[in-house]
Amino acid sequence: MTYLDERSEPSSASELLDLFYATRTQTEKLTAPLNDEDLGLQSMEDASPPKWHLAHTTWFFEEFILKPFLPGYQPKDNRFAVLFNSYYVQAGPRHTRSRRGLLSRPTVTEVLSYRAHVEDALRDGLSRGGFTLDPDRLDALVTLGCHHEMQHQELLITDLLHALSFNPLLPAYIPSQPGAVTAIREQDWTLHAGGLVEIGHDGDGFAYDCEGPRHKVWLEPYKLADRLVTNGDWIAFMNDGGYETQTLWLMEGWAVREKNGWDSPLYWWQQDGQWWTYTLQGPRPVDLSAPVVHVSFYEADAFARWSGRRLPTEAEWEAAAEATEIEGNFLENGTHIPQGRHASLWGDVWQWTSSAFSPYPGFSPPDGAIGEYNGKFMVNQMVLRGGSCATPKLQMRSSYRTFFYPQQRWQMLGLRLAADQ
Repeated sequence: MTYLDERSEPSSASELLDLFYATRTQTEKLTAPLNDEDLGLQSMEDASPPKWHLAHTTWFFEEFILKPFLPGYQPKDNRFAVLFNSYYVQAGPRHTRSRRGLLSRPTVTEVLSYRAHVEDALRDGLSRGGFTLDPDRLDALVTLGCHHEMQHQELLITDLLHALSFNPLLPAYIPSQPGAVTAIREQDWTLHAGGLVEIGHDGDGFAYDCEGPRHKVWLEPYKLADRLVTNGDWIAFMNDGGYETQTLWLMEGWAVREKNGWDSPLYWWQQDGQWWTYTLQGPRPVDLSAPVVHVSFYEADAFARWSGRRLPTEAEWEAAAEATEIEGNFLENGTHIPQGRHASLWGDVWQWTSSAFSPYPGFSPPDGAIGEYNGKFMVNQMVLRGGSCATPKLQMRSSYRTFFYPQQRWQMLGLRLAADQ
């Protein structure tokens, strides 16, 4: 099902509460290492403070479930609706995104109290059957709220990484963990026959609206690299003038590279002839065998051109991944660093595709403010697949599409090569 479709067998109240509390607990686990000053950091307009993520994910449950469907519910503070709405125009006015880091009030304590208030109300409503909507729709909305919060778990730690990177002390969010020595593996290829394939969500289980409808796509025979592009591969690209060779770059990408002075992935610097990178475990030497991360679509496309290959389409990636096990390095592993230890299409870094984020044939967004979740962003962005070391594994399915602007780098973004057979 997509997130507002009806289920033939809705989850029980206890199952929904289990999902809800597991999700909320994971968020609080991610913020446990942070102090109040950390929780208020906002380093750019694209990112938000951890405190805001805590409050916004709470507002989502309040705005779309408790306020309209739980008689007698009283908000903790009506002003929070303005402070913690993100981009839902139909839900009312919103605080300016670039100024979220200026919200010293409400305090962290007050935000946590707000979370507890909403959790208590949702638990009470589910336990006593107090909601005024049918069970399948309630199931869909609570499940959507949980998956929405999982997306913000990923944003929370990648936004935090960006903010902490400006501190000259280069602090560690979590203690440094010694990395296992991984042999540098030569790249090989998996062959795929192509033909007429179906992609998109098949209606079984949760999915976002943009993952459907399922539809047919024709693919010519193709091959995918059996591993992600590594830091060692990327250094070879850099050493061969990849950042200085204009003919490798899309015109717009070259303009962005020049404007920003890019000469390496985000968070990299060179010290005594050694490349270093800043991570959520603090600074560390670049691991040549690990997947490269924090590169934009423009950089990924230039690398593919330099290598004589290309980026896969999202249909090629999905057709290859659909029958594979979802195994890899995800958020639950707790390292928050790409490792490259799994020979898998999944995890470590999101993989840029050559596909623009656009609606599938027959797509129509749900009615109301919920319909603003994905549909309004279907322009000027590129699709990525496969999840990352910051993505909850529970979110992963072969039809899952995430999307970012081609110049963005602060997320866990990498690439896998493709080629025609």
